[in-house]
Amino acid sequence: MAGTIGAGGNGSLQLKGAGQLARSLKKAGSDLKDLKAVNREAASIVAGEAKKTAPHVSGRLSRTVRAGATQKAGVVRAGNKGKVPYAGVINYGWPGHNIKATYFANKAAKDTEPEWTALYSQAVEKIINRITTGDLSK
Repeated sequence: MAGTIGAGGNGSLQLKGAGQLARSLKKAGSDLKDLKAVNREAASIVAGEAKKTAPHVSGRLSRTVRAGATQKAGVVRAGNKGKVPYAGVINYGWPGHNIKATYFANKAAKDTEPEWTALYSQAVEKIINRITTGDLSK
């Protein structure tokens, strides 16, 4: 099993052997839930940049940008169904209505890529060291 994390640009990080990694983590007394905090931290980096780069007319859009995480991914969300249902249109555009895409969220992921990829690199390195040294303490 392989997973790819894209930044909306040319860069991506591919984790090959995710199934085997999960089995190894369980053997080491851990599991992929350990990555949830790293996923949230990475998403927070992107969300912070997206808040800064979101188009500011009223400021409502940037106030709705937020980070979330699961054990498998960091997630950046913008907008809501109430007062800011247009976040997707602002980011991706709507050609039929002559609304050009700003890609503010995609650009935030790309611009902060060195920061969040370093987080993942450090986290994976810690996990590998724990497995290879037999140090099962957290």
